[in-house]
Amino acid sequence: MIIRRVRFDHPDAVKLNDEVQAEYAERYGDDGDATVLDTRDFDPPHGVYLIAYDEFDRPVATGGWRSRDRNEEGNEDGDAELKRMFVIAEMRGRGLARRILTALEEDARAAGRIRMVLETGSKQPEAIALYTASGYEPCAKFGYYRHHEESRCFAKRL
Repeated sequence: MIIRRVRFDHPDAVKLNDEVQAEYAERYGDDGDATVLDTRDFDPPHGVYLIAYDEFDRPVATGGWRSRDRNEEGNEDGDAELKRMFVIAEMRGRGLARRILTALEEDARAAGRIRMVLETGSKQPEAIALYTASGYEPCAKFGYYRHHEESRCFAKRL
């Protein structure tokens, strides 16, 4: 498995983002995640976007982080917000999400961020299990979905 830094608008990132949006729509019965994301959000040193490729150079997992500081959506100074963590269905259960998560945490720490935060949903129990097993704890809700009942927010000191 090779993990590469790419831009959020890279064709493979767009492909995987379309897949994760379709999964969100299926799980939650809507049009997917409506959080506004800008390609530049993931440009170093203010963020990064990663894709894991298999031995056939096929994109199979993704994730990114973006800098967030104190704002009206509940973020705190020094936050790195985890976005678009996703592993294609046939590659799940192989530790790819954990590898992406670890790489993102290391990158955010190196960029001077002090806390990794994420928002997921109650209909994603496998994501919640990954995050809690990785040391994330529930935190005050933040972000676009902070007022939604199904929203679950977690944080971890870097």
